[in-house]
Amino acid sequence: MREVQSSEAKAHLPQILDEVERGETIVITRHGRPIARLIPEAESRREEIDRAIEGIRGIQKRTSPVSLDELLAARHEGHKY
Repeated sequence: MREVQSSEAKAHLPQILDEVERGETIVITRHGRPIARLIPEAESRREEIDRAIEGIRGIQKRTSPVSLDELLAARHEGHKY
């Protein structure tokens, strides 16, 4: 959660709304005191999460299982020790 002065919110509303749409909560302040809170719309966020989960499950069905050793090897690939 981040705080934004009301004057900044006025000047940068489209960018602030983009952040809220991505899941960020924004508190708008005036003279250092909180006056409003912008939070993501719960239902649209839930739909987005559900679509993402469905996509992950689809990928899981199309791919073969990956062992722990393969995961660790991929994670360390290209590292210099």
